Amino acid sequence: MGIKSSTPFGKDFGGCGLVGIIDRNGKPISGDTVVTSLCTMKDRGNGLGSGYAVYGAYPAFKDKFGIHIMYDDIIAKETVETLLKTKLKLVHAEPIPVRKTQSLSNTPEFWRYFVDPPVSMDPDNKNNIDDLIVNVVMTINEQIDNAYVISSGKNLAVFKGVGHPDEIAEFFKVDTYSGYLLLGHTRFPTNTPGWWGGAHPFTILDWAIVHNGELSSYGTNRRYVEMFGYKCTLLTDTEVVAYLLDLLIRKKGLSLTDAASVLAPPFWKDIQDMEPFKKDYYTALRINYANASLNGPFAILMGFENGILGLNDRIKLRPLIAGKKDDVVVIASEESAIREIIAQPDDVWAPKAGEPLIVKLKEDVKY
Repeated sequence: MGIKSSTPFGKDFGGCGLVGIIDRNGKPISGDTVVTSLCTMKDRGNGLGSGYAVYGAYPAFKDKFGIHIMYDDIIAKETVETLLKTKLKLVHAEPIPVRKTQSLSNTPEFWRYFVDPPVSMDPDNKNNIDDLIVNVVMTINEQIDNAYVISSGKNLAVFKGVGHPDEIAEFFKVDTYSGYLLLGHTRFPTNTPGWWGGAHPFTILDWAIVHNGELSSYGTNRRYVEMFGYKCTLLTDTEVVAYLLDLLIRKKGLSLTDAASVLAPPFWKDIQDMEPFKKDYYTALRINYANASLNGPFAILMGFENGILGLNDRIKLRPLIAGKKDDVVVIASEESAIREIIAQPDDVWAPKAGEPLIVKLKEDVKY
């Protein structure tokens, strides 16, 4: 899949750039906006990966699962399409429109498929349907050579590859899309290769993750999620975060706040000072989900169906800044990325270390 090493001289050290933008009223935000914001942090990447996620991108197919797939050969495409037609109801398929650019060459082929569960499945059994989609994604990524699933959520489009933010945006025509929630990421690979499937965001179902940092707990986290049927095949530690959140929130039933407390748990010394009920509760979370906690420096943004979550590690070794103007909220690695698109924000602040910042659409908003 066109894997490249980060440099010929060994490991690079640097900081990725991330940005998330949400309009709590559900109003569409142009893809140009997230590109403009992300490009202010272009120097936080090195051209070996950039990507975008757009929630609300497919209003005509908003009730269908939209599966984006990257191919390196025609045999992989034929095998994947046979699988999709066997396991799911294929509603529509088409190549993802791209612009050929001089800066990007030898690019993979990208297709999108809009699917429903098979008619034999109970349409009200959402968890079984979601499990089926996850199983299809894992089967493609693990068993079909030269094919990788880029996204699999409803009304969600994800575009990513090897290049700078402006190059990837130009290639995928990000300016032609709009959504109520947008994520952007520019990558500086450290221990993992820069390749098209290894760029951020990483997704499963409606969860989309962008990440700045390095997870020293990756081995433990990976073994934990693979106990539940997830397969980590995309050669980077960030992939496991998407699967952890799907496991904790969708399958284990934890709230967003509690899932964040699993990923970045309170220190034991702080738990000991809590009132009895909270002390028992957070002790249980730490013990029961010890293998899901993230070690190492990190800042993550997680998009989901009706909102965004920002979280960094417990001692804030990676930056995360938030700003707002009316009902538009921006979370980014740098304040410059916020002010580039909101000239006079109502407020700018730094979320506390290890404490989630959760921003949701208003309750009456349709999306």
